Amino acid sequence: MGPWLLLLFIVGDILGTGIYALTGKVANLVGGAVWLPFLLAFVVALLTAFSYLELVTKYPRAAGAALYTHKAFGIHFVTFLVAFAVMSSGITSASTASRAFAANFSDAFGLGLAGGIGITVVALLFMAAVAIVNLRGVGESVKLNVLLTCVELSGLLIVIVIGFWAIGAGQGDVSRVLEFKTEDSGSMLWSAVAATTLAFFAMVGFEDSVNMAEETKDPVRTFPKVLLLGIAITGVIYLLVSISAITLVPPAELGEGETPLLKVVEAGAPNFPIELFGFITMFAVANSALINMLMASRLVYGMSREHVLPPILGKVHPRRRTPYVAIAFTTAIAIALITFVGEVPALGGTTALLLICVFAIVNVAVLVLRKDAVEHDHFRTPTVIPMAGAVSCMFLAGPWTGRDPVQYKIAGALLLIGVALWLVTVFINRATRQHPADPRGDDAGTSAPRN
Repeated sequence: MGPWLLLLFIVGDILGTGIYALTGKVANLVGGAVWLPFLLAFVVALLTAFSYLELVTKYPRAAGAALYTHKAFGIHFVTFLVAFAVMSSGITSASTASRAFAANFSDAFGLGLAGGIGITVVALLFMAAVAIVNLRGVGESVKLNVLLTCVELSGLLIVIVIGFWAIGAGQGDVSRVLEFKTEDSGSMLWSAVAATTLAFFAMVGFEDSVNMAEETKDPVRTFPKVLLLGIAITGVIYLLVSISAITLVPPAELGEGETPLLKVVEAGAPNFPIELFGFITMFAVANSALINMLMASRLVYGMSREHVLPPILGKVHPRRRTPYVAIAFTTAIAIALITFVGEVPALGGTTALLLICVFAIVNVAVLVLRKDAVEHDHFRTPTVIPMAGAVSCMFLAGPWTGRDPVQYKIAGALLLIGVALWLVTVFINRATRQHPADPRGDDAGTSAPRN
């Protein structure tokens, strides 16, 4: 991969469900200043991206956070928790996308499935379809990613063009972008913080690019400029989308339901074929769901093969050569989340919570690994940046941010499942005299792929 393909991969991985599904929920928290939480989330993501840049150019191998954690701390259980948290974030992200897919499917085609069981049934059917595709085997290629990125990007560019065209024609209310809503007993600061914890879901995905290090030409030179450019492009797109949205649709109306950008297109261009935009939105979030479920099932399979999860999860279909037990396991968790949690903010917020915790560990790992010298030159971020990244991620992970307590319950339940499976595996390993693979070895690439 050259720099342009890597750039498209990064942009495509960040774009997706977050901005399509959560713009209205962010508006519920801050009103017209919906752009501010996305800007703050961009800053926090950028700080962590600098840490990833130092580590991926220092260790250009495809294992991501699990490799960095094990190199820094050398504790198998901590490495496992990081890998399982990344896997869990993929499942919660895919569940969010399934719910968003169902809502856009209903609104775009006028099915009237608003809320409740109708949306849940469509989301479950969609997740079943994702599982079938996953079972058949999907070879994710960079060229396919380019196509999907273009489709996702086209939907956001439509919103931006419609918004600014309407603004130029004197439609909408630009002054709303400076209106800030706070809770009766709250303040601007804490309302912005609470909204940022949700908006952060839209910025995750850049960390996946480290898994492409071994597929990139001259990663030490290419990664720094391309990753930073990719994050900057998506940050600008998100700001322009949020400004367009709030200018054309009042915050209260934008925050109703789960299809905010469909409302923006309807308000700014009533004659635009809403079914077309709905199809683009569905395609964007469907891509997010499929990629995340592919990642989650392959990660479970990889952890099983490395003897940190029960061996049954490493079974492969004799004909399809797909990890069918791991696919069934991850799909069952996703179905449970869709059925018993359902709400987009809870699932998207849990994704952000899990990854914020992983990012905090990665930021600390950068500082710990400064003592580990390598023979080649690599990117080195100023020390203050990973320090600021660690502090900001730890802050955003705390309950003082106003984060919905259900997110901690979901994340805790998922990690408890992981711990239980890990304990079972420990007993199996002792009985069979197996030992977990060391992520610091040559096989590190199978520890935590997030493709």
